[in-house]
Amino acid sequence: MADKYGVQIALGTANIPSIASDTTALAANPARCAFMIQNLGTNALFVRFGTGASSTVFHVVLKAGTGNDDGSGGTFAMEGETMWQGIISIAGTSPRYTVAELTA
Repeated sequence: MADKYGVQIALGTANIPSIASDTTALAANPARCAFMIQNLGTNALFVRFGTGASSTVFHVVLKAGTGNDDGSGGTFAMEGETMWQGIISIAGTSPRYTVAELTA
C-alpha cells in the first residue's frame, strides 16, 4: 500500500542455510524516483541493479547488523535524475531487509 507520496514499504525475510541468490527486492518500476534498502539481518546483504545477485555478482554490499532488526545494518539509497528503475535483486545468508520506494 502506498501513501499520498507514493511510499511503498516491504519487509523481506528468508531462512536459507546458504547464500540465497537472485531474490527480487524491488520489481522494475518506470515511475520510481527514489528508493532505500536497509539490511536488517546479521549477515552481509549483496545488492545488484538487475537480476542475478550473488556473493560474487553485486553492486553494493550492505554491512550486517549486530542483531536482527536492530537498525544497525547497512543502508543504501538512491534518488535524483540518475535513477535505476529496473529490478533490484539481493543475496545473502538468511537475508532480512526492508525497502522503501518513492514513485512519481
